[in-house]
Amino acid sequence: MHYYSHLEDYIRDFYIKMGIVSPNLLDYRKISINIGIKVFYWSDNSQALFSKEKPFIFLDETLSQQQKWQEFCHELAHVLLHTGDQFYMSPLFREYQERKANNFMYHACMPTFMLQDLQLCDCTPNTVLKLQELFNVEYEFALKRLTQYYNKLIMQKRHNIRLWNVR
Repeated sequence: MHYYSHLEDYIRDFYIKMGIVSPNLLDYRKISINIGIKVFYWSDNSQALFSKEKPFIFLDETLSQQQKWQEFCHELAHVLLHTGDQFYMSPLFREYQERKANNFMYHACMPTFMLQDLQLCDCTPNTVLKLQELFNVEYEFALKRLTQYYNKLIMQKRHNIRLWNVR
């Protein structure tokens, strides 16, 4: 049995509401249109901005398509989960928001419910390459996300074993 975290539930529900139920449907251009966020390309670092309460995501035009997808998901976290201008925040709170956005990015680019559907059984370079291609992410990104996924499964199994031993 797999227990989803609040973030995993949020992302699953977010995608399912848009009809995004498989990796081939993950496309930041379609997602942005679906939720009403304008995406612009420029020669600076990617960022999310609000103007008159309307969100905008600016992506670095020099990035690869994989990097743009990853950056979009990071900036999407700021749009969906955060408030305030980071320029005026304490450094610790800004760091907190960045860490949350990075965690969101990994789960949004490679959602747990989609990984679970794949019934993965190893963490070999070949599997990582297949996931990299399937989810349109960089190799190191796919490796880190797959490691996160397996670590959580291992922890859940250990927890379940402890529960059975207590009885």
